[in-house]
Amino acid sequence: MIKKLRAFLSGLCSGRRGGRTSSFTEGRSAAARWPGFGLTLGLSLTYMTLLILIPLSALVLYSTKLRAAEFAAVIFDPRTLAAFKISFGSALCAALINAVAGLIIAWVLVRFKFPLKRFIDACIDLPFAIPTAVAGISLATVFSPQGAAGKVLALFGINAGFSRSGIVIALIFITLPFVVRTIQPVLEEFDRELEEAAASLGANYTQIFTRVIMPSIFPALITGTAMAFARALGEYGSIIFISSNMPYESEIVPLLIIKKLMQFDYKGASALGITMLATAFVMLFITNFLQNWLRKSRSKV
Repeated sequence: MIKKLRAFLSGLCSGRRGGRTSSFTEGRSAAARWPGFGLTLGLSLTYMTLLILIPLSALVLYSTKLRAAEFAAVIFDPRTLAAFKISFGSALCAALINAVAGLIIAWVLVRFKFPLKRFIDACIDLPFAIPTAVAGISLATVFSPQGAAGKVLALFGINAGFSRSGIVIALIFITLPFVVRTIQPVLEEFDRELEEAAASLGANYTQIFTRVIMPSIFPALITGTAMAFARALGEYGSIIFISSNMPYESEIVPLLIIKKLMQFDYKGASALGITMLATAFVMLFITNFLQNWLRKSRSKV
């Protein structure tokens, strides 16, 4: 297919389309030979339009009702800025912690055999399976000042329940699978012969990990960490149970949006929503840029 496309483009540049137009028609006929290509493409576009594009477009269009001064007044309100600071800071902290912990857990699950390995592997997906409200209630019970973990942490002067630390704990629990499940298949498909070749050339284990293994799994690590950060920014259900939800102290942006909706401040809620949406797009762009850059860097080596 690539050779045919090159031949077609070269024909356009040279002006000799007569013998080259068949490449384009052959490409179209090749696509048409796939069973159900038109039907599945139509269903995919319809599904994405109804569930993703239309709701997001409605949010963008509704936010245009706000004048620039009104939009700035909502975003730069001290309470809003405090909520953004708490949301972004907690999400970044949880994502970085999971980047390290997720890499270690994925490494252990792939490289070692031990009792209850399958059970532990299945438990990684629990945050996906249980409702976030259930997770929040469970974490609040365990890490509250009267909880089992809360009493232990209180001995060291750490208040995990109903504080900013509780927000980070909830986000770590919710976003851990994103990092583990992104790195794990890459480690499983990694060619162990590369490690053996590096060892035969005199490399120690630290050099093997940093120069052979890490470059292969680093794009997956970046992707999983970015996905965990983006997911943590929008988390709501688990945080409201383990956080005090006090303005300027532990109030997150999704909770502030809910409060504005309950007060019928739809314009303010849409302004916050469009800001979070723009942040999500920026995160996707940065993630894709880093992936492409790392892929090109590896191809040049």
